[in-house]
Amino acid sequence: MHYGAMSWDTLAPPAHTPWAADSTQPLPLAANTGGLSGIEESINNVFAPIEEFASGLIFGEVTVFGISFPVVVAWLIVAAAIFTAYFGLIQFGKFRLALRIARGQYTRDDEPGEITHFQALSSALSGTVGLGNIAGVGVAMVIGGPGATFWMIIAGLLGMCTKFVECTLGVKYREIHEDGTVSGGPMYYLRKGMAERFPNGFGRAAGKAMAVGASVFLLFFALAGGNMFQANQTFAQVQSVTGGDTGIFGGDGAALIFGLVLAGVVALVIIGGIKSIASVTEKLVPAMGIMYVLACLAVILANIGEVPGAVNAIISGAFNPQGVAGGVVGVMIVGFQRAAFSNEAGVGSAPIAHAAVKTKHPVTEGFVALLEPFVDTVIICTMSALTVVIANTQLWRDGMATVQAGGDAPDGVTVTSASFETVLPWFPYVLTIAVILFAVSTMITWAYYGQKAWTFLFGKSAVSEISYKAVYCLLVVVGTVLTLGPVLSFADAVLFATAFINIIGLYFLMPIVKREMKDYLARLRSGEIVRITGKESGGEQTITTKD
Repeated sequence: MHYGAMSWDTLAPPAHTPWAADSTQPLPLAANTGGLSGIEESINNVFAPIEEFASGLIFGEVTVFGISFPVVVAWLIVAAAIFTAYFGLIQFGKFRLALRIARGQYTRDDEPGEITHFQALSSALSGTVGLGNIAGVGVAMVIGGPGATFWMIIAGLLGMCTKFVECTLGVKYREIHEDGTVSGGPMYYLRKGMAERFPNGFGRAAGKAMAVGASVFLLFFALAGGNMFQANQTFAQVQSVTGGDTGIFGGDGAALIFGLVLAGVVALVIIGGIKSIASVTEKLVPAMGIMYVLACLAVILANIGEVPGAVNAIISGAFNPQGVAGGVVGVMIVGFQRAAFSNEAGVGSAPIAHAAVKTKHPVTEGFVALLEPFVDTVIICTMSALTVVIANTQLWRDGMATVQAGGDAPDGVTVTSASFETVLPWFPYVLTIAVILFAVSTMITWAYYGQKAWTFLFGKSAVSEISYKAVYCLLVVVGTVLTLGPVLSFADAVLFATAFINIIGLYFLMPIVKREMKDYLARLRSGEIVRITGKESGGEQTITTKD
């Protein structure tokens, strides 16, 4: 049986970025003429060998039963499984409590922090929910068949516990500044947590080195992958649906004007900091999610008679030794890969947003954060997969046959979009709107992530923060005009290099999280912490519960 289709190259460009199109043929927007073309070529030539080395190192493959897959996938999934066992399946036992905390039922408005639990959740989700949920799932369905959906769900459920661990630490070791703003994330909990866990020279030195490494990697990705790539692909999609090179966005200077407008929109949001970002994402993320789920439901309901067969195909395909990707192990890896690269559990980015939450108890935000992979992977990615399986388009079937024969997977976004078009012929226009919304939400969230990495490295001051925001907005324009493929691929590599650093820290610090968890749950049981069920005439009506 041919296993070559399971190599990482099959999913190039990397399918791990949740906002990426996960396409085998990304939309190019190279500067075609003049000095810009020369600049782009020079930058690409410099970064190409660097990117090749870094990608080979970070996404290096191991082979199991003849199937090759990136080490980083195993690193993330194994960590999620270990955390799940160590914390006693906390993501299942306390799911209802997590929902209540997200709704603000255990936190008062006067607790330290900047944003509510729901706003923190929305901000973090805006950085993960994106085109990867659409196109990345399309690729996974072609390579892994329906059975990949089952393993994608399993990996998403495991990843919930990783988010619980890292976001609890994000709040516990955050810094609240004199102006009331908050800074947190892996750079803070690695430096402080390691020094606390090992109060000696090793703990301080290791923590500082890990914190600096995480900051540098996250900053680079924020400027390139979380910014320039988004701008580039947004303009590409808009240009594509408006006539391509001969349309209204095909003329000289169109990319520059689009980039300036997009930079202005981003600037208006990020100038206000996390409060401004949160106020946008708490409206934008639910709207995006609802719009997409409704589109999925339209396809599913139009083919309601096919649902039992689709569910059966997903379950049987998960354990079918003749699966498209080469048996049970192959299908499992495809599903795990899609989930791990979609929800970013373990990468260390989400704790930066969650650290700004209003709470006195760090573990409360850990509970809220575990909802993130559930929404991103278990709900949205699964809805995409169901849509592809139920629509059962000829393009999907042909794609699976091509991969089975040793060929390349078709464009991921095309596979998923074709499934929607069976019921919604105008879906490409909806997809364009989705691309813009996903990209803008990702850009503003990663602007904040990058700012916190920047201020950790260069200090927090008005001049430092303004300088960062100016650079960030400038690169929005650059990303729209130039396609710097090697730069963006290098950014992908350094983002997941952060996962190696971050998870090592999580292993060392998980006893601290367990202590926080036990203390909080004991206070809940004793009635010391009460549930806020409503407000009356300026006062709070509360009841005690045993969750």
